[in-house]
Amino acid sequence: MTRDTSGAQAPSTDAAAALIGALVAGGVRHLVLSPGSRSQALALVAAEFERRGAVRLHVRIDERVAGFVALGIGRETGMPAALVCTSGTATANYLPAVLEAHHAGVPLILLTADRPPELRGIGANQATRQPGLYAGFTRWDADLPVPTEVDRSGGSDQTTMLRQTAGEALAAARGETGRPAGPVHLNLPYRDPLAGALPTWLAARAGADASDAAPPEPSGALYQGGGGIGGSEGAHEASATDTDLGTVLERGPRTVVVAGADAGAGAEALAHEGGWPLIAEIVSGARFGRHLVHGYRALLADPALGGRVERVVVFGHPTLSREVASLLSRDDLTVLAVRGPGEALNLNGSTLQVDAVSVAPGATDREWLGAWMRASQAASIDLSPPAPDPDALSSAVPDERLPAIAAELAVLRAPVDRAALVDAVWRATWPHDRLMFGSSRLVRVADSLLGGKKVRVHANRGLAGIDGTIATATGIALASQDAVGGAAAGVTRVLLGDLAMLHDVGALLVPPAEPSPRIQVIVGNDGGGTIFDGLEVAGVAGPEAMDRVLYTPHEVRLEAIASAYGWEYRRAATRSELDQALTSGSASRLLVEVPLTR
Repeated sequence: MTRDTSGAQAPSTDAAAALIGALVAGGVRHLVLSPGSRSQALALVAAEFERRGAVRLHVRIDERVAGFVALGIGRETGMPAALVCTSGTATANYLPAVLEAHHAGVPLILLTADRPPELRGIGANQATRQPGLYAGFTRWDADLPVPTEVDRSGGSDQTTMLRQTAGEALAAARGETGRPAGPVHLNLPYRDPLAGALPTWLAARAGADASDAAPPEPSGALYQGGGGIGGSEGAHEASATDTDLGTVLERGPRTVVVAGADAGAGAEALAHEGGWPLIAEIVSGARFGRHLVHGYRALLADPALGGRVERVVVFGHPTLSREVASLLSRDDLTVLAVRGPGEALNLNGSTLQVDAVSVAPGATDREWLGAWMRASQAASIDLSPPAPDPDALSSAVPDERLPAIAAELAVLRAPVDRAALVDAVWRATWPHDRLMFGSSRLVRVADSLLGGKKVRVHANRGLAGIDGTIATATGIALASQDAVGGAAAGVTRVLLGDLAMLHDVGALLVPPAEPSPRIQVIVGNDGGGTIFDGLEVAGVAGPEAMDRVLYTPHEVRLEAIASAYGWEYRRAATRSELDQALTSGSASRLLVEVPLTR
């Protein structure tokens, strides 16, 4: 964009420059914008900061998609992206992402343009009651005054107020004001003229606005929650003195460590130091280590194991099994929930909320740990395809060679089932990659079957909706690949069902002027919502009603969708086809359809 210095300044543009400039100076690196009339001043300032290389600007025509792209950026980086939209229904489309950010503790800043107060409630076009629209789900919100000043120097009272507001918004979004991280809403009313020339002082502040500020990385020895939000491997630790040890966990009670969504590596570290079994969901970021329990659902139901638990230490937000929910609802044991960025956990009404934990000196209860580890080993499942028999394949004896060839071909041609699908995606994903699970049947299959692996895993489990799965993964891909750069950034894979994919199909639209993220959308297509087949309703509903209102069958051609949005498409019906699709690296945006039976 060529900046027009000949036109007149406008209060709206000066105010937008002050606010966005202060957010950028405070560390915001991503702006996610949806076009609109009332927000044009914000949009032009955002474009100018993109031109300077101070921010990454992501333009999405659908505000719901934009909200989840920003959510993904916040999940990956721990820093809020700033969302920009016009007035009216545009603002309401942010609500699903705001709810998820609130419950999961993801930083987010919403900049919603608005009509001035005198046009609210009188029937004016595209005007509604935007202040307080997200009430109850934000860490801070403000309905700012209408800008009235043209600021010639960049030092007016209005500009100073907006810079202070930006600082307060950043602090609240990042959880620096005594509340967890989460969404912040700044409602920005503007009067005509809605845009003017960029202020000259914006150019003078380019150096300050291009700050390299980054989120602080805690370090030390206490085990804290929330390590799954943001990119720091050390986010589970905090500094400690000899008299500041958090809640000290004595060695006596029979203890298990539970890691739910976004728990982070701190859960594994505590289990390792304490010598306690680790029950880690696939979306926890803690599913690795020597004390990881395989097949934990059945073991929790075993009176000799789950029935003898006396204390549970919980990180993150467990949501994937009824067995864990039942454990945490018991009133005959001690449950300690390590505070993270999301909503406090208290299923039994007496859960102790703690900021951090440490382990008292003493010996590991080897009988307790050993019982769990032996049961875990017996419950572990090897999903590897049968290995070929090299001796038989190279044999000169037909009766030995031909059966070996037939067995190998049978493996290659076997149709993919859900177990093989989650296994293939898990095996293809490495620490430099990112993996996003949708709230579909597949995440529970993965949680039931997959072993341990230290990879960055994301999922929208704050409210566990199917909303915005592809958009969130896109934000994760954009942020992770921008931070690292080059091939070292890896691939972001999102594994979801067909209905979750169709619900967020608009997220496949990426503007041609923007860098394309390296992302694979892997769709397990069973023709509808088979997750309901495992719920109580399947036992009482007739087939016709079940299909009509729950399974909701469809006949959508995913290949046509991929083509329309400019994505490469692969259909993988066998394990060999799936492995090739996941590892070929031929396309920056790849949609893989895996047909599954109901």
